[in-house]
Amino acid sequence: METEQRSPRTAPAADRAARRAVTLFPVLVLTAGALGLAVPDAFTGHGEQVPYLLGVVMFLMGLTMTGKDFQGVVRRPWAVGLGLVAHYVIMPGLGWLVAHALGLSPQLAAGVILVGCAPSGTASNVVTYLARGDVALSVSVATVSTVVAPLVTPPLTLLLAGEYLPVDTGSMMTDILKTVLLPVCAGLLVRLFAGRWVDRVLGALPWLSALTVALIVAIVVAGSAEALKSAAALVLLAVVLHNGLGLALGYGAGKLARLGAPASRAMAFEVGMQNSGLAASLASAHFSPLAALPAAVFSVWHNISGALVAAWMAHRGRAAPAGD
Repeated sequence: METEQRSPRTAPAADRAARRAVTLFPVLVLTAGALGLAVPDAFTGHGEQVPYLLGVVMFLMGLTMTGKDFQGVVRRPWAVGLGLVAHYVIMPGLGWLVAHALGLSPQLAAGVILVGCAPSGTASNVVTYLARGDVALSVSVATVSTVVAPLVTPPLTLLLAGEYLPVDTGSMMTDILKTVLLPVCAGLLVRLFAGRWVDRVLGALPWLSALTVALIVAIVVAGSAEALKSAAALVLLAVVLHNGLGLALGYGAGKLARLGAPASRAMAFEVGMQNSGLAASLASAHFSPLAALPAAVFSVWHNISGALVAAWMAHRGRAAPAGD
């Protein structure tokens, strides 16, 4: 879903394409999760492929990026810095609070917290666009949160989830570098030196990413199919609370800092939407398939909630263009 995210346009055709992607992506992921639950034997032997599949997603993300995606950081360092701090304070803290409030098992608690410690989600930019938010700010915060993830996600996970399960920060940092930062950089380089050819296939990249993320979800769900059947309601409640509070507090942080309505909408999605594919990959590798379930459910839910909130914000924005 990165093509529209990185280069949102105001033309009606682009708007329809973005809406179609946001609508169909959660349906695709939900279908994949249902398949993983219904026929787990078809996916259970592929758990070791999850990091490589995530690397494919991040490489495709890199292909859609250009130097313009980094210019906003220089132009508006205060707003980008605020978004970065809000993201890595609010969501990890909420993950810890939700895990404690619901009395989650150590595996599920660690999984929820790890989701909170992940960088911004790959759909946040296009949802910001649909909400008539500040897309430039959204892109800048998402980009920086991804770049700093190797340095921030492991220690935060140790701090908040260490009471539940052992956390090897060094190994986790290496995994994030290999599965996130290096593929993104590789994609950037390919775009830089072969941009003419990449431009020809940009329209297909969002769907390749969506299919890959869906496959990750199917594998993760299949790995703990029996556990999910007994804990589905609890995991869904944890995810809905985590995501919903993140969206609300992210928006509130923007309003409190007087960034304006469009920037506050961007803050809502940059805080509340997570890179759940990364969280699922790390949970599977460092904890267990059960710990990856919150990330799999989050992958479905935050796209549904994001699309709904974006539609509501866009409606409010049209009714009151001067502010929310």
